[in-house]
Amino acid sequence: MLSYQHIYHAGNAADVHKHALLALALDYLTRKPKPLTYLETHAGRALYDLSAPEAEKTGEATAGIGRMERWFAADHPYARCLAAARERAGAAAYPGSPLIASTLLRPEDRLVLAELHPREVSALRYALPAAEVLQKDGPELALSLTPPTPRRGLLLVDPSYEVKTEFETIPTLLSRIRRKWPVGVLMLWYPILASGAERPLVARLKPLSDDKSVLNEVRFPPARPGHGMIGSGLWVANAPWGFAEAAQDLAKRFATLA
Repeated sequence: MLSYQHIYHAGNAADVHKHALLALALDYLTRKPKPLTYLETHAGRALYDLSAPEAEKTGEATAGIGRMERWFAADHPYARCLAAARERAGAAAYPGSPLIASTLLRPEDRLVLAELHPREVSALRYALPAAEVLQKDGPELALSLTPPTPRRGLLLVDPSYEVKTEFETIPTLLSRIRRKWPVGVLMLWYPILASGAERPLVARLKPLSDDKSVLNEVRFPPARPGHGMIGSGLWVANAPWGFAEAAQDLAKRFATLA
């Protein structure tokens, strides 16, 4: 959706869940001396200012990273990405997933980012001039580029879900990509909503899952009264070694919020 601006939600509880586990996955993948490709279908901008009026208006970052940063030791890959963003842009800086990937990837790795919103594309290209930033439909790009070169890698699918049909179409997309790229790490984020609108998506993921898949969900209090998002979900195919255990540990942290 061209109307969606993640600055209103950057650093919220769902971002903490998603970005902490993304950082762990990339940290593991970059330990092996083989190049990899990182693909993202809905990149947004790479760098957010949590002191911006849009971010302060919703208060989601205060309820998210403002409350949860203490969970992560300084040597955690997510904490390292937070520190790198702040060193670059000040204390109120927050890294989006493209910047997390850029921070953790190596020179021999490939970074490919899809984004449709013209303003976000400009910000993305300014923040990450070495990345391949394409103003194209992310799902279509993922289908056209997989299997990528290098073949080893990770795909993050992170829609806004403002288009309600995405709850139905995204599992189909992942099924098609998995047939084309069976060795790829596929990571899907989805919101858990008070309305339960995400349930059909979760049901459609079950036939795609196997013993190398991880489904991790966390709940948290609404960021403000009446806010519809009450949790965050991640489904990962070909999850890296240790990912399931790390996801469970993080879920235990979220459970303390109740």
